[in-house]
Amino acid sequence: MTTAPSTETDEPQKPVVKPDVTTRGWSSLRPLVLRLHFYAGVLVAPFLLVAALTGGLYAASFSVEKFVYADEMTVAKVGAEKLPISEQVAAAREAHPEGTISAVRPSPEDDATTRVMLTGVAGIDETNTLAVFVDPYTAQVRGALEQYGATGALPVRTWIDKFHANLQLGETGRLYSELAASWLWVISGGGLVLWFTRRRAQRKVRGTSGRRRTLGLHGTVGVWAAAGFFFLSATGLTWSTYAGANIEVLRTELHQATPAISAAAGDHGGHDAGPADGGTAADGDLDKILAAARAEGLGDPVEIVPPADASSTYVVKQVQRSWPTKQDAVAVDPATAEVTDTLRFADFPILAKLSRWGIDAHTGVLFGLVNQLLLIALALSLVMLILWGYRMWWQRGRASSFGRPIPRGAWQQVPPHLLVPALAVIAVLGYFVPLLGIPLAAFIVVDVVLGEIAYRRGKRSYGGRAEAKSDA
Repeated sequence: MTTAPSTETDEPQKPVVKPDVTTRGWSSLRPLVLRLHFYAGVLVAPFLLVAALTGGLYAASFSVEKFVYADEMTVAKVGAEKLPISEQVAAAREAHPEGTISAVRPSPEDDATTRVMLTGVAGIDETNTLAVFVDPYTAQVRGALEQYGATGALPVRTWIDKFHANLQLGETGRLYSELAASWLWVISGGGLVLWFTRRRAQRKVRGTSGRRRTLGLHGTVGVWAAAGFFFLSATGLTWSTYAGANIEVLRTELHQATPAISAAAGDHGGHDAGPADGGTAADGDLDKILAAARAEGLGDPVEIVPPADASSTYVVKQVQRSWPTKQDAVAVDPATAEVTDTLRFADFPILAKLSRWGIDAHTGVLFGLVNQLLLIALALSLVMLILWGYRMWWQRGRASSFGRPIPRGAWQQVPPHLLVPALAVIAVLGYFVPLLGIPLAAFIVVDVVLGEIAYRRGKRSYGGRAEAKSDA
């Protein structure tokens, strides 16, 4: 009787190890992220470099402004009691009778001057005002300077602000800063993925040299600064041209838009309280108007805006954007000095509050000097990251080759269950953030074309060598 040989052995069978889908997914995504990080870094980095340098300069401009314009912004000697605001405005109008009063900012601190803002003044940009600085104790006019924006930026800070925002090129120049903000979070996020998927032993800086040391410095600083970069990117987009408009529409649809106070006055028989163009009728009411706002709890700093026409009220609003934020506002009837409407910052929708705080932190006013120093540190970090990034590109080159690129075809290794959702997310983001979507589409098209050209050249070269070999 014969028996079939047994297939069993004395050795235990090794368990079948199935590939980890998660690990395989990340390993397939990493080359794609690396290629995106590389190309975005190389091509967008010049815009980020300009944004970082000008942004750091803007953060320092607050201190520069206080030093350069100390004579206008501060009083020569603190007195015992401040004069009524109407007397201070009258002194400003006597020295500068031109133009129309657009707003008045009473002295917010003991050593600070009062600002009377005039529009329609010859030689002043129509979007700016002429700020007349008045000593609140003596009514002496200490000077007049062109002023820009809600933060009251004076000439030095105004120039730096516009250089950072649009390179002094107007609306067209704003595209550069929006491009930088659109890509900063993408490059930072890609860098984080690459760093944390890298083996721990390869992240160290100490004891390394060459490209590995540069990579270690680049990655370490990038990880520590990433949160700040995400914040700057998000807040920068909120008031950009295209992405900002989409964000504003989304906030409106979600009922999260910033509310506005009603400046419509009641019917008082056509009272004579139009714009303070002559500095007489409306100016005489300023003390009562300010007192009514104080009674509603509006402490300094405040801004008094005269009525736009005979059917409008005064608007008194707090203008403190540092912490704690003071943004309450009241509308005051010029005929009766009665408050007709009140707007409290505490009642703002949550997204409106976050937008206010985000913009103020981005511009360096929310936490004052600490905020500005942190922004300068982030700007310097970004500059160093860009320089290290270009150095790594140089160090990738061989012989006469500069900056050897990352190999193509990484997307072909990504499983469909990861690639399809990723493409969908990218499409949505590209729609809402056009200066992310359009350049990314251009990158892909150019990359595909270059890849096809390289493939055809390689194929022809291989075919030529094959023919030569057969002829031999």
